[in-house]
Amino acid sequence: MNKTRAIALAFTLSALSSLSLAVVYVKGGEAQLEGALLGVALGGVSVGLILWAKRLMPHGPDTQARAVTPPQAAERPEAAEAFEEGAGRIGRRRFLGRMLAVAIGAFGVAAVVPIRSLGGRPDGLLSHTSWRRGSRAVTDDGNPVLAADLPVNTVLTVYPEGAPGSADSQTLLIRLPAGDYHPLPGRADWAPGDIVGFSKVCTHAGCPVGLYRADSQELYCPCHQSIFEVLEACRPSAGPATRPLPQLPLAVDADGYVIAQGDFPEPIGPGFWTREHK
Repeated sequence: MNKTRAIALAFTLSALSSLSLAVVYVKGGEAQLEGALLGVALGGVSVGLILWAKRLMPHGPDTQARAVTPPQAAERPEAAEAFEEGAGRIGRRRFLGRMLAVAIGAFGVAAVVPIRSLGGRPDGLLSHTSWRRGSRAVTDDGNPVLAADLPVNTVLTVYPEGAPGSADSQTLLIRLPAGDYHPLPGRADWAPGDIVGFSKVCTHAGCPVGLYRADSQELYCPCHQSIFEVLEACRPSAGPATRPLPQLPLAVDADGYVIAQGDFPEPIGPGFWTREHK
């Protein structure tokens, strides 16, 4: 294959792969296909540049003795041929330069989509859940929870009304034996009828804390075996977690349903780069 054509083909393949990658991004993405197209896009530019350097660029050093006398008539055809060959090289370089620019430009188009998807920092998204003042606690099938129906020493996973199944709002409701719970300062009215609510998202790695041991009143995270003391505002007593499970301030409305007084007072789950430690 002609040297110039081989290089142009490599740049063309790269450009087509980059444009196809942009289309895949826009349509929702597919990891394996994205990886293959990205490899062809980058590989095409690399192969083209290597071929260009090896096959078309001069390899020197080249030396030529300086003529001390004007060229003879017999040498003129050779000089004209050399001039035309040089002009051809310049045109070929210009063409390949344009093809390289097209390949790089197409890759830039493909890169716009993932760069735009980075967006701003998700500060607000990570700092708040769907719980609001007056939100009724509902089960995963949307049924509101009556405070009087909660048995003692059992755990129930609930969500704010209107957001059943919400990953960041999932909360554990536990009715403790009367008199066992001693609230932290400032939380005296957070546990109506000895019902407490804690985030179900582990503060270590974000796994769901779903195991409750009633005789010791401890919550267990099954992923990495963190243990939280319910009677001590879910202070971690073992395992890798270092922060208590955030407590949801609760109340009971006029109809006897469990409601929230507001959102969690601090971000749920693992820490992140802008979270303020309390």
